[in-house]
Order: sequence, then structure tokens, then C-alpha cells
Amino acid sequence: MRAAPTMLVVAKAPVPGQAKTRLAATVGDDTAARIAAASLLDTLEVVDGLGWPVVIAMTGDLGQAAMGDELASACDRHRVIAQRGDSFASRLIAAHHDADAGHGVIQIGMDTPQLTTSALETAATALEGHDAALGLAEDGGWWVLAVQRPGWSSCLSTVPMSRPDTGERTEEALLREGARVASVPVLADVDRWEDARAVASLIPHSRFAAEVALAADREQIGSQT
Repeated sequence: MRAAPTMLVVAKAPVPGQAKTRLAATVGDDTAARIAAASLLDTLEVVDGLGWPVVIAMTGDLGQAAMGDELASACDRHRVIAQRGDSFASRLIAAHHDADAGHGVIQIGMDTPQLTTSALETAATALEGHDAALGLAEDGGWWVLAVQRPGWSSCLSTVPMSRPDTGERTEEALLREGARVASVPVLADVDRWEDARAVASLIPHSRFAAEVALAADREQIGSQT
């Protein structure tokens, strides 16, 4: 039986004023940080359900974060490493290498709290016949990158990040390196208020949905899109 891959969660401490700035433009810094914290907690809960090794690559200070104590408790169950590198791409590449245990790495962020164990298992299964698996995000980025070997992630150094074509360019970069790339179903990630509302509707009993509902009530923005 194939050994389980390592689940790599790349996360940023949800500190007010530093987390989810596009979302904060609608709901404010403190509320945006709480929504981000809930998203990370829900993500870790899904990951916990896999029973795979988990590595969390963290940047920022949980001591200043919204729901900091709860997040620290959730993170303490896993190996936590500091992100390193001068750019987002370099930090992702380093995290893949730091997390690797020889059985593949499946990397996600903290912006898709609606993800399921089934979706992650699909990425893991894809690695049995491919070098990499990529799940695109609805905004043109990607929400999951799975690789058999961490070296495949090095192609990210040539990919412009946080652009509408980042997902497409990531696939092209993998293919240029000779990788056999499988596709994983598309998911929406949360950047703005309309994203948060749409994702919350998919997971109505989650921490994330509860925080989005509180924000809508508090700011009276429930009908905004």
C-alpha cells in the first residue's frame, strides 16, 4: 500500500489589518481577520480527517491573530514550520522542500474552507500516475498543487503570482519541465465579500459560515455583492 503523502497547508496568521485586505475593504479589519481565522480552522479540520502527515507553513504572529488561542491549539497537533524566502513563489517552493517526506506533497492554502477530504484524496490518487496535480481556482489562480517530488514545485519561480492567469501559467511551467500533470476540480477561493458569501452558502454549518453571517448582520451588508 502506498504511503500517505504529506499535507502542506500554507497559512498567514490572520492579524487584523494584515489579513484579507480586499475582504476588509467591505467588512473592516477585525471582521476580515475573524473570517480568515475561521477559514483556516475549517481547513485544518478537513485536513485532520485524512489521517495523513500534516505540515503547516506559517507566516505572521498567531499571538496577534484573531482567534489566536484556538488557532495555536489546532496548529499544535501538527508540525509547524516558518515560511522562508523573499517572494511568495520562493516561500512556496521552500515549503514544499521542507515538508517533503518522500511520498509526495499536497499543498493548499487557507482560502478554500469548502474543500473536502474527497477532493484532496483525488489529488493524492492523481499522483499515482502523474508527476503533479493542479486544481485551478475560479479567479484564475490555483487552490491545490500536488507533486510527487518537491523539485517539481521549483517551476513556480517562473510563474507570476496573484494574477488571473497564474493557474494557466503554473500548468504551462510544469509541462515545460516535463511533468505529467493531472487536473483536480476547480474551487472558488475567498478574496472578497461576494466570494465569502458564496463559499459560506456551500458550508452552512461551518465556523466560516457563522463568521460570514455575523459580519452580514453586523455591517448590514447581507444583500451586497
